[in-house]
Amino acid sequence: MLKKENILIVDDNYDMLELLQRNLKAQNFHTYKASSVLEAIDILKVGSIDLLITDLQMPGLNGIELIKFANEHFPDIPKLVITGFPSVDTAVNAVKSGALDYLVKPFTSEELKKAIQNSFNGKNISKKKITQIKSNLENKVNNYAGIVGNSEQFENLVEVIERVKNNKATVLIQGESGTGKELIARAIHFKGSFSSNAFVTVNCGAIPENLMESELFGYEKGAFTGANESKIGLFQAADGGTIFLDEIGTAPLSVQTRLLRVLQEKEVTKIGSQKAQKIDVRIISATNNDLYEMTKKGTFREDLYYRLNVVSIETKPLRERKNDIIPLISTFLKKYGAEYGKENCTITDKAVEILTRHSWPGNVRELENIIQRLIIMSDSEIDVSDIPDFLKYQHPTGNDNLKSLKDIEKDHILKVLHAVGDNKTKAAEILQIDRKTLRQKLL
Repeated sequence: MLKKENILIVDDNYDMLELLQRNLKAQNFHTYKASSVLEAIDILKVGSIDLLITDLQMPGLNGIELIKFANEHFPDIPKLVITGFPSVDTAVNAVKSGALDYLVKPFTSEELKKAIQNSFNGKNISKKKITQIKSNLENKVNNYAGIVGNSEQFENLVEVIERVKNNKATVLIQGESGTGKELIARAIHFKGSFSSNAFVTVNCGAIPENLMESELFGYEKGAFTGANESKIGLFQAADGGTIFLDEIGTAPLSVQTRLLRVLQEKEVTKIGSQKAQKIDVRIISATNNDLYEMTKKGTFREDLYYRLNVVSIETKPLRERKNDIIPLISTFLKKYGAEYGKENCTITDKAVEILTRHSWPGNVRELENIIQRLIIMSDSEIDVSDIPDFLKYQHPTGNDNLKSLKDIEKDHILKVLHAVGDNKTKAAEILQIDRKTLRQKLL
């Protein structure tokens, strides 16, 4: 009687596949066969596999690629490597990629049996073994006014903020979306000697163009239709403190002209008024656009650009400051763990490794959203199985010619049939169709 375990064997050598299949059947295991990495991945996705045995040296994608993929997308499946080209480097590389055991060709039936037992035992142990690194993460967190990091870029940023926080020099913060430009502006204000005064945030991209001047500079009663009373602008509201102009690159040229006068004369004039009002305000602006390039195209005033860019701060994307990822993970774990009543939520080192490797095109904001989601969807511990697939190792797709949907379907059916030794009943079960439909699709 066959055991319940299903073993997938992967080797480009047909004779080796047959030898392994006979040997495993003699041990009462059910087997699936694949002659390439891509074929093996297809089987992993549709079959219920309990153990993966793969060769290392294969044409195209090799066994290490398969181990890496399976280790992140199917972490509970133990992996056993077999190879005819043994070396210390390949053995170390295989184990680092996620293999539990390493077997050198040629091997005896008893050696194979022992390696399989070790792999299954390793699987059971790994399910019980919990690696929690919350305390290690917390020890590595540097926090400056809500800005978290552990990189050289973090240290340089803190140094710049310390130099500008107590004066009212104009600051321009440039960088990709999600890199914390507003957080930097707040740190400059609230760590400085003017922190008790107003801090006014203006999202220039969110204010309709026809309303921006009145919002920024205010207006007198009767200045335009609907102006039933006088109103102070955001610049007047920030008098004595800081105004943060986010997405400054979206400001229309008419507003840019008035901003230039504010910077030059330190005064604002309400719409509908002839009287200027002196103000004492620090201006911090931010953009994810290249303002210098915009000046060349005539979409941003060159004189305003140089007025805004007295002190320049460039925020680096998260992919360029990998050392900040672990402190950020720890910070978000603590923040959202408390918010969702999961203060003891932890994360495994393997899950952290995957998160650290990702390029994070959405930067800190994207990482924060992912950690928030993981805390909500997991129990007490975040592990590899909780990580979304798009963050995990992705195997190359190759350069296969484009095929029709019918041809792709037929190729997949043939792969499944090959994997189960042409057992049509088993293939139909995996494909979730009946045998009659299977026969029709093979015509």
